[in-house]
Amino acid sequence: MLYLTLVFFPVACAFAAYIAGRRHEGFRDIFVIAAAFAELAFSLLLLKGPADLALRGFLADGLSFTADGFRQVYGIVTAFMWAGTTLFAREYFAHEREHLNRYWFFVLVTLGATEGVMLSGDLMTAFIFFEILSFTSFTWVIHEETAGAIRAGYTYLFIAVIGGLVLFMGLVLVQTACGTLSFAALPAAASAAKAAGKGGQILAGGVCILLGFGAKAGMFPVHVWLPKAHPVAPSPASALLSGILTKVGVYGILMTTLQMLAAVRPYGVLVLILGVITMALGALLALFSVNLKRTLACSSMSQIGFILTGVAMSVLLQAAGEEEGVVLALSGAMLHMVNHSLIKLTLFMAAGVVVMNLHELTLDRIRGWGRNKPFLKAAFALGALGISGVPLFNGYISKTMLHEGIVEGIHACEGLSGMLGVIEWVFLISGGFTFAYMLKLFICVFVEKNRDEARQRAFDADASCMNPASTIAVFGSSLLMFILGQPFVMTRLAAFMTGYEEILEFRAFSLTNLKGGAISLMIGALVYLVIVRHVLMRKGSYVNLWPARLDLEDLVYRPLLTRYLPGLFGTVISVFGENRVLRPLCARIPAGAGGAASLFGENHILTPFAGLVTKAASIISLILADGMDAMIVLLRASVVREKAVAGRRSPGRRRSWRLLQDTQEAAQPIVSGFTFALMMTCIGILVVLLAMIAYILLG
Repeated sequence: MLYLTLVFFPVACAFAAYIAGRRHEGFRDIFVIAAAFAELAFSLLLLKGPADLALRGFLADGLSFTADGFRQVYGIVTAFMWAGTTLFAREYFAHEREHLNRYWFFVLVTLGATEGVMLSGDLMTAFIFFEILSFTSFTWVIHEETAGAIRAGYTYLFIAVIGGLVLFMGLVLVQTACGTLSFAALPAAASAAKAAGKGGQILAGGVCILLGFGAKAGMFPVHVWLPKAHPVAPSPASALLSGILTKVGVYGILMTTLQMLAAVRPYGVLVLILGVITMALGALLALFSVNLKRTLACSSMSQIGFILTGVAMSVLLQAAGEEEGVVLALSGAMLHMVNHSLIKLTLFMAAGVVVMNLHELTLDRIRGWGRNKPFLKAAFALGALGISGVPLFNGYISKTMLHEGIVEGIHACEGLSGMLGVIEWVFLISGGFTFAYMLKLFICVFVEKNRDEARQRAFDADASCMNPASTIAVFGSSLLMFILGQPFVMTRLAAFMTGYEEILEFRAFSLTNLKGGAISLMIGALVYLVIVRHVLMRKGSYVNLWPARLDLEDLVYRPLLTRYLPGLFGTVISVFGENRVLRPLCARIPAGAGGAASLFGENHILTPFAGLVTKAASIISLILADGMDAMIVLLRASVVREKAVAGRRSPGRRRSWRLLQDTQEAAQPIVSGFTFALMMTCIGILVVLLAMIAYILLG
């Protein structure tokens, strides 16, 4: 019953909160906070020990739940994150009345879905709840319903949709090869399938699962939603998007890797390459950013790269038979997941305090605001020290384990030592960039003075920035950075999550490990002093020199889908319709198939078929281009309730005409984004169909 309570109790509370909110908003807010803390209390019962629960009658194999050490920890971390953000959100939304019923409803539903993923006992259960939270969390991104929020929301949605489709294809391949999706049964089933010659199919399924879960994690190249969604979402939602929902994707990748692909070297190399690119690119984007929340969002992308690098090294070291290295890499990846969740809880809530007081995020506008706000300054500093990997704070130990895993790989992985030597330096430099951009944020907001003296005097005159409840949420959570930074605590937590008692012998403060951390911090200090202060600042102002044209979504994805693919599709239809390919092909059919050749040659089938395809393509194009109004009206009536546009109505028009006019104007900010999301859905379906055809043809 505990698993059912953790998953479905928040969902039941969501409906109760929605009903309560229509009558009394204050009671609703208190009810949501109470529900989140009740969920936290229930989650602590997971520590009693692992158990299994299976619910038959759902889909094919039903739903299954379990909780080993890793799941127990993340079930508790998830509930803790929700409790902290809901406590803080009451003040954050104190002056907002619109859409809060919707926000709180989907916050609680997403909590239940997230617990469902973290406690899942098989990949299908994880997939079901993964898809639920993808759609419910979409409403967080579009909450403010500005043009930027709508665009970011639909970018988030199309990535989630195509990721879900590819993920489902991976599950089909794995189920076909192994006969099961249960985490407990997968290791033995995968070994038997590989022995039967199905290793390629398992690898193909694993790659699909990697891309599907990687879309939620913010892994390159499906990361484009992350730097855009976090800045526009409310700060409590940003903390959850960054701290937990990205970890849902990592959780899926990690569990799939451990149970099915733990020693498959090609898979490990792929994850390593994607992880390193994600790590380095995220750090670079964060360094260039001049927006507080965007910097933290890009930082999340980079830290996901650190975690994926650890997952990849555990695979490569397992393939090389280096058990000690596997323990280090896997422990570092799991610990960094926990650390990053808690760090981003603190940092995004601290950013939320800035937003709710100034309604600004640009560094030049908020510079100097936190100089006389000691609790907020201390909380942000603790978070910055943790994520930068400073000794005695939590990020140092997990990053040191990850670094040691790479070093072990240099010595143990034949044929990869040169590449891993380069990756070690990319790892250290990315860690240095982390320290540099966190220094940039801290010094800007809490040390420097604003260039506008009058604005600085107004900042200094107001020392209060949050109420006691928010102070408990922000400053209280920041204390975990120091508590978890002690080796005695972290090694035992790692042993509990991984089951490897050997990690208790890890010496975090050995001279070698301190040297690695010091190199990274010195690189960061140098980058800050040279690049940030002299290149990324002009005449005392912070400037963003990152070329806007390098946005991957605008540079590649949108042109590919809206410009090149339709033309390619039309060319293919034209070729088939004019029989430039099919008629010569049919002419080469052997005489033994003369009847068939005659049938095809006379166009009894192909020409009508080509005509039908051409007509179908025209209809689809028409729907994509002009048929979105019905969708938009549905969205406006349910989730995205834009206000009617006033001042443009033609007098004397009928009510229906005015409604149509308002609908078209209100829909304008989201129609392009929704069209793009729908097109990505179509592409995702085509990818799945092509994969199925390839599987059938190749056996």
